[in-house]
Amino acid sequence: MLPENGRSTEDLLAELARLKEGDLPVREGRVAAYVYDPGRPHVREAGHRAYLEMLEVNGLDPTAFPSTVALEKRVVGAVAAVLGGDASTPGVFTSGGTESIMLAVKAARDTGSGREVVLPVTAHPAFRKACHYLGLTPVTVPVDPGTLRAVPSAVADAIGPGTALVVASAPSYPHGVVDPVPEIAALAARHGVPCHVDACVGGWVLPWLADAPPFDLSVPGVTSLSCDLHKYGYAPKGASVVLFATEELRRAAYYASADWPGYTVINSTVQSSKGAGPLAGAWATLNALGASGYRELAAEAMAAAARLREGVAGIPELRVLGEPDAPLVALASADPAVDVFVLADEVAKSGWFLQAQLSYAGIPPNLHLTLTGVSLAGVDALLEVLAGAVAAVGGLRPDLPGGLAGTVEGLDLEAVDDRAFVELLSAVGVTLGGPGGSPTAAVNTILDGLAPATREALLVRFLSALNSPHTD
Repeated sequence: MLPENGRSTEDLLAELARLKEGDLPVREGRVAAYVYDPGRPHVREAGHRAYLEMLEVNGLDPTAFPSTVALEKRVVGAVAAVLGGDASTPGVFTSGGTESIMLAVKAARDTGSGREVVLPVTAHPAFRKACHYLGLTPVTVPVDPGTLRAVPSAVADAIGPGTALVVASAPSYPHGVVDPVPEIAALAARHGVPCHVDACVGGWVLPWLADAPPFDLSVPGVTSLSCDLHKYGYAPKGASVVLFATEELRRAAYYASADWPGYTVINSTVQSSKGAGPLAGAWATLNALGASGYRELAAEAMAAAARLREGVAGIPELRVLGEPDAPLVALASADPAVDVFVLADEVAKSGWFLQAQLSYAGIPPNLHLTLTGVSLAGVDALLEVLAGAVAAVGGLRPDLPGGLAGTVEGLDLEAVDDRAFVELLSAVGVTLGGPGGSPTAAVNTILDGLAPATREALLVRFLSALNSPHTD
C-alpha cells in the first residue's frame, strides 16, 4: 500500500536489504547462471556510477538528449570493431538479448517476403518469442546428438521459399558449443536469405580467445549478430548490441509512426521511453576494463571451465555434454543412480546454484554452469561439493505424492485459479516467495515428464500465481 506520508531514504534502503535476504548472491561465482561478476570492484564502480549519472536521461528522443546518440555510437562502434566490423558498422543498443533478437527478426521479416525462421533446437527461446510476437513460424532443425551443434544438411533441407531468416548460435546457451556458422551462413546466402548469429552469451568472450571458431560479421553470409554486454561484457543489466551487415537491415529494425495527432514516434528499439543508465554503464564498463582486461577475464573463465571439465572426468557418475567452445558447461548423469535434479538440490545446500535444464529432443536432463572471471578461484571447491553430493544422492529420487504427475498432466488449467494452483505447488514442497535456490527437484521431475506445450502452460500459471496478490 502507498503510505500516506513519504518514508526516509534510510528506511527504504533498509527494507530493500530485507527483501534481498532471500536472493541468490551476485558475487563470488557461486551462482552459475544469471549473474556475471568481473571480480574487479573498480570496474563495477565505474559501471554503477555512470549508470546513475544517466539514470534520468530519456532515450526516447535522441534530438533532445544528444548524449545518448554519442554514447550509442561509441558502444556500437567498439563492439563492431571486435566482431568483424568497424566503427561504421550499423547497429543498435538494446536492453538485452531478447530485444536484440526481436529487432534482427523484424529486420529480416520487413526486408523479405518469407515468414519462416529456421533455427536449431538449441537456439534460444527468444527466437520463438520473436516469431510469436511478429507473426512468423519457427522451423526447428536437429543438432548432432554427440556434438550438439546444428547440422548444416538439416538446415539446408529446412530452407525454402518461405524462409525469412536462418539462425546459428555462438554458442548455444545450454551447452556452450558454437554452431558451424560458416557453413550455415553460406547456405543462407546461397538462397538469398539473411543469417543471424546469436552471440548474446558468447559474443564478448569468444573474440578474446585465440582458438575460437569463426562466427562474427567477417564470416561471409552473416547479416546480423547479437551480443550482450551485460553477460561477458560485465556491464550492468540492460545492455546488448545487435549489429547489421547493411544500413538497410538496421533501418528495417526501426519503427516509426506519424498516424496520430500526438508527437511523431521514431524508435530504434522495442522500447520507447528508456533510461540511458544501461547505455552509460556499458560504455563505462567497456572502457574501465579495456581489451587487455577482457582477454584476462576470458582466459580465466575458460581456465575455470577446463578445470571443471577435468575434475568432472574424475567423477564417474557425471559427464559433460558436448565439447564446449565457451565457458559454459552442461553436466549430465552418467549413472542411472544419480538424478541430476536431486543433485542440484544437494549442491545448493553447500551454497552453490546450478541451473537445471530439462530433457529435450533426445538431450538428457542436465545442469548448466556459466563460468565467469571469478569462477577459477572457486572451481576446486565446487568439484569437492559435486563429488560429495554425488555420493550423497546415489539412488535417491524426488519424493512425489502418489499419482501427482498424472494429475498434473491431466489438469484443466483453465478451471484452476491461482489460489488452487498454489495449493498444488505446496503438495510438491514448493513455497512461493521462498529463498532463491529452494529445492526444485520434484517440480523439475514433473516438468521433465511432460510435453513442452504442457510445460509452458504450467510455467505461465506458476508466474501468474507467483505475482498474484492472493498468494503473499
